Order: sequence, then structure tokens, then C-alpha cells
Amino acid sequence: MAHPTQLGFQDAASPVMEELLHFHDHALMIVLLISTLVLYIITAMVSTKLTNKYILDSQEIEIVWTILPAVILVLIALPSLRILYLMDEINDPHLTIKAMGHQWYWSYEYTDYENLGFDSYMIPTQDLTPGQFRLLETDHRMVVPMESPVRVLVSAEDVLHSWAVPSLGVKMDAVPGRLNQTAFIASRPGLFYGQCSEICGANHSFMPIVVEAVPLEHFENWSSLMLEDA
Repeated sequence: MAHPTQLGFQDAASPVMEELLHFHDHALMIVLLISTLVLYIITAMVSTKLTNKYILDSQEIEIVWTILPAVILVLIALPSLRILYLMDEINDPHLTIKAMGHQWYWSYEYTDYENLGFDSYMIPTQDLTPGQFRLLETDHRMVVPMESPVRVLVSAEDVLHSWAVPSLGVKMDAVPGRLNQTAFIASRPGLFYGQCSEICGANHSFMPIVVEAVPLEHFENWSSLMLEDA
């Protein structure tokens, strides 16, 4: 999860998020090289007293500054399109969960089970126990098996919401009357925090998301207990 004074992204907890981090570093390096070159040219132009009034045009320079930007854009576009395809690709999910946004909480329905669903509300500050995070903890977590493809169907009951968990590399708009889908694979066990990422009213800041990734046998035990309590 995020921490104070953090400048970069959260630690990756899914293969897609790892790809996004690599792409960010790749694009940032290109930007750094371009910025260094431009700064050097500006410094050289300002500091030099030499002039050449006989050069009206330079075909070689024009060719370079036409082709080079196109090459740079290709170097950025190709990995970007690859990651975009990976984010949209959903092959044989082991679990499907429907996430429904409300003002101002989330409800989850495990569609592979006959009667497994619950609402997830933020725990008020006065009810938190030591070690819990303010504005991020929920009374019911979305539990998923780790190292298994999970598909999330996202929609909304009232207004626009957005289901986002940064460390898993997922963010999907929740639109009333429309069913969007995203997928992820939790590569390690743990708690992964997110929040509604679309302004949805007065309590927009108070509808957190908590995804708990556990080993498969623990998930089976949890689902059995939830079905018994239903």
C-alpha cells in the first residue's frame, strides 16, 4: 500500500502491474534523455557567442528531427499496446466476482456460488482497532485465491463509480446499466487496498476497497464458512 513521502508506484502484486512498472521506467528514461538533450541545446545556444548567418537550411538536420520523433513514438507505442492487450485479455478465469458500486459502499457477489455475496462498508475511525488503517479498512473484504485468474464484473447502482486497486494494476469504471469487466492474478498473499476513483458524491472518499489474496485452501475454507452463514 502507499506510505508517506512515497514518490513511486506501490509494489506490484500482479503480473500486469509489474509490466506497468517496467513500462513506466522505460518511458521515463526516454523522457529523461530527451529533456537532457533539449537542456544541452538551450544551454549551448544561450552561452555561445558564435553565429553562422550563411546556413539557411540543413537537409540532414531536418531529416533527423523528422525521423527521430517517429522512432521515439514507436518505442513508446509498441510496449504500451502490448500491455493494453494484456490488461484486456481474460482467459479461463477461475473465479468471477461482480462488484457493484453504491453511494457509498461496494457490494460483491461471487457468481460461481449459489448464494455468496455481501456489502462492504468502510469501518468508521472510532471503530478501528490498533494496526488498522483509517479510511481504508472495510467490514468485509473481497477474498480471492492467489495465483488464480480472477474476473471482476463492475457496474453501479446509482451514479458513476470506479473500482481501482493500484497494486494489482486494475481500474475499471462502474457505469449504471453497463457491465464492464477486468481481471487480475494476485501473485502473492496479502491485503491490497484501493478506493473509488470516480467522484460520486459527498462521501466519495469513504468507500474503500480491500482485496485479500489467500492460498486456495484458505479461500475454500472461507467460502464454506460464508455459505454456512448465508
